[in-house]
Amino acid sequence: MVLTYRREEDAATRVVDSIVAAGGTARAHRLELESEDDIDRLFADEFPPSSRLDILVANAAASVFRPLEDLSSRNLERSWATNVRSFVLLAQHAAERMREAGSGRIVAVTSYGSHRAFPLYGAIGSDKAAVESWVRHLAAELGPSGITVNAVNGGLIDTDSLHYFYGHENVPGLEVMTSRIPLGRLGRADDIAEAVRFLSSPGAAYITGHTLVVDGGLTVVAPPFWSELGQDSPATNPKGNP
Repeated sequence: MVLTYRREEDAATRVVDSIVAAGGTARAHRLELESEDDIDRLFADEFPPSSRLDILVANAAASVFRPLEDLSSRNLERSWATNVRSFVLLAQHAAERMREAGSGRIVAVTSYGSHRAFPLYGAIGSDKAAVESWVRHLAAELGPSGITVNAVNGGLIDTDSLHYFYGHENVPGLEVMTSRIPLGRLGRADDIAEAVRFLSSPGAAYITGHTLVVDGGLTVVAPPFWSELGQDSPATNPKGNP
């Protein structure tokens, strides 16, 4: 396994150490996703021609949280390069190795901002929508080579990025947003990891071109939310008792 990182070398090293301690093999490789040369170097160093590559998970994302009038062309270019272009370039390299084996799994991690619009999220949300479109196109193109391509679309996942976004001025607090999730809690990193694991497994061999939504039900509800009616939901108060 090759784990890539940009700045958090210590965290990447801890993950590698835990995998090795559990009996696996892993390496950490610094990768700047905005750089095409860096992506080329990753595969040259870690997966030279004729190397076997079974699974590619494209999980990284970065952008700015700004309204339309405050987005510069530089903001847009960097967001596109990190979120969209890098995924296509990684998939190109991975598919080259996977074709030789006649099988492979490519999984992209996206965001509920790809199909729901909310303040300050236009740049990355639109990019993640583009990634999901690429997932469908790549699935159709790579299917004859035995390669599946899918996405995992996460909701409110308890990460540093989530807390950073909901720390913005005038953005509702996380307690408000959590109350609107039917399952009543934030998602965990493991919730996304298990979905990725499934799509990478033999059990998902006949699934391709799809986006699996992992959001606790957030995107199937609409206002008025149960938490805003001043009463419990039927699930927590099934008999309507006061």
